[in-house]
Amino acid sequence: MLAMEPVIRFETSRPDSVLGPHTEGEMVRINAYLPLALEAWVETAGGRIGMEEVGEKFFTCLAGREVLPHEYWVCYREIGGYVSRRKDPYSFRPSISDFEIYLYKSGRLYESYRTLGAHIMTIEGVEGVRFAVWAPNARAVSVIGNFNHWKHGAHPMVNVQDSGIWELFVPGIGEGEVYKYAVRWRDGTVKEKADPYAFRTEKRPNTGSVVASLDYEWRSSFRGEQSDASRPMAVYEVHLGSWKRDPARPNDFLSYDSIAEDLCRYVKSMGFTHVEFLPLMEHPLDESWGYQVTSYYAPSARYGDPVGLKRLIDRLHSEGIGVILDWVPAHFPDDDFSLSRFDGTHLYDHEDPRLGRHPDWGTRIFNYGRNEVRNFLISSALFWLNEYRADGLRIDAVSSMLYLDYSRKPGEWIPNRYGGRENLEAIEFLRELSRAVKQYRPDAVLIAEESTAWPGVTRTPEEGGLGFDYKWNMGWMHDTLDYFSRDPIYRKYEQDRLTFEMWYAYSERYILPLSHDEVVHGKGSLIGKMPGDAWQKFANLRLMLSYMFMFPGKKLLFMGNEIGQFSEWNVKGQVDWALLSRTEHRGLQVLVRDLLALYRETPALHQGDCDSQGFRWIDFSDRDNSVISFIRRGKGDEVVCVFNMTPVVRHGYRVGVPEPGYYREVFNSDSSFYGGSNTGNMGGRSSERVPFHGFGQSVELTLPPLAAIMLRRD
Repeated sequence: MLAMEPVIRFETSRPDSVLGPHTEGEMVRINAYLPLALEAWVETAGGRIGMEEVGEKFFTCLAGREVLPHEYWVCYREIGGYVSRRKDPYSFRPSISDFEIYLYKSGRLYESYRTLGAHIMTIEGVEGVRFAVWAPNARAVSVIGNFNHWKHGAHPMVNVQDSGIWELFVPGIGEGEVYKYAVRWRDGTVKEKADPYAFRTEKRPNTGSVVASLDYEWRSSFRGEQSDASRPMAVYEVHLGSWKRDPARPNDFLSYDSIAEDLCRYVKSMGFTHVEFLPLMEHPLDESWGYQVTSYYAPSARYGDPVGLKRLIDRLHSEGIGVILDWVPAHFPDDDFSLSRFDGTHLYDHEDPRLGRHPDWGTRIFNYGRNEVRNFLISSALFWLNEYRADGLRIDAVSSMLYLDYSRKPGEWIPNRYGGRENLEAIEFLRELSRAVKQYRPDAVLIAEESTAWPGVTRTPEEGGLGFDYKWNMGWMHDTLDYFSRDPIYRKYEQDRLTFEMWYAYSERYILPLSHDEVVHGKGSLIGKMPGDAWQKFANLRLMLSYMFMFPGKKLLFMGNEIGQFSEWNVKGQVDWALLSRTEHRGLQVLVRDLLALYRETPALHQGDCDSQGFRWIDFSDRDNSVISFIRRGKGDEVVCVFNMTPVVRHGYRVGVPEPGYYREVFNSDSSFYGGSNTGNMGGRSSERVPFHGFGQSVELTLPPLAAIMLRRD
């Protein structure tokens, strides 16, 4: 039986041609490779049949034709006398269809997570787990786990129709089983690899995959439906592990379940419409913040199990809070147990480091030109939208995907087929991704972190765009932080930093981000960036946040910014909640809460976020006084916003207004409720027939120091 040698040596791609039941004349020969067995036998309804060892741990016997597949057990005795009794995996034919294989290889099996990975199922009345993995260049693959003592080759998988997709149904195992794939490379090396499609993983530092069901009974039917740009969108960006910790165990993370109630209550009380989580997909290194993903289908085990994350999202949804997940298709880490050189080749990335190696992060860049890789990533996006009911994905580092020369010197990159620097394959991948998301989850939102002037990020693929719903406005963020970090005495020379934004504010659908990236790695906290003494720092921050909420664009604020945290974000700590015992920090938190309510409840402040009809300058040219003013408009709603960027109170300051009437002061960031000086306009001002700023009417105002006011005509 020479055919048994490749099985014994773990070098076959078709173990089913040797193992399992095979007709032999009027009899059935049953073959089994049992590397831990001292003796073996087959049990049938008619009794026991002894198996003969004919090769190293290769056992065989003859049975009558009445012994049907799935109706016998292979039994064996191990060292120590332990007896194993199992259905024969090789009595089950591969169940992945020709059509699934065709779609996967052509890159159109968009929900490939339903085919690949470990799936609990019942086949012909037998319960077990079907494993499937893509490894087209492997000589052999076997699934290993506690059920076979992690013995390479004990459960060799079948290369279905030589498609590169390996499959095996293992009866008798189920939820919670830890496993990996032993992959024999062409050079004979065997590597233990985690399942790229695993739905659950072991907790770091362990790297095994875990069999998990996707079943969950959702309580809330809420969906964010935020693709409508006329609706308010105010996002609270959260790193789950450092938002809050248990004082009794400050070095440990709270679980999905234990943080759910506090997080939901807080976000709801503040008035944010969405939570955006820094990546929750499994990643080995805490300090990567989740941006170096090793498992694209499994939530991080450091916070608990997958059902825990579903309960957290369900809890947020029950309060009407949308959930956005950060997702990273730009690169993956070089960890030996994960995607890197999965089958001995650069399967998921490019072999040439000029295409496949990211110079900044030391990570691997996906090969977007390979059908199966695009399928893997699009399926991952749909997985989080479908199975975890996320309302959107924010895609990290899009710029690094779009440019072949991103962060590279001359000679360190390869031009595209036209000689340009654009990554044509990545561009087409992003367009295909957006089409697939709109097909399967039309209510979901796609957000790009794209830091260049790439045109059409938020246009549809049919219009030549990338298909995102929103783009982070990095230009607004840089200019705004630079302006407000300057001493007010010099701001009159820098006013263009604020007003220039309106030249391109409606070129894309924008989100205004004050994100985690701005309060880490020596950049200082937001309050730390503000000039002046303590009072001026808080006044400046109140002014900047007011400006953000009144300026066109959706909003994003990173945790801790809303309370004026002095320290930089520390992934190993938590938000400095103790600061809320101080009046100035509580006042800032109240300001943000009121701004959120104002933004949500004032159509003029959100309906025109992405529509140029929603904004009109009143005056952007008063550099000497460092004052700017504009109008925000919505359906049947209009407000006047005025900003005094200096600590000087401006008495008798005239501002043009579009209509006659009484202009009520509906917001003042200098209110004593927020820690301000309570300078203002005694509730409002009536307009006068004094033409100003191109309007036939105007109001004479008192502008409080380092403050914003908002007026609405009664």
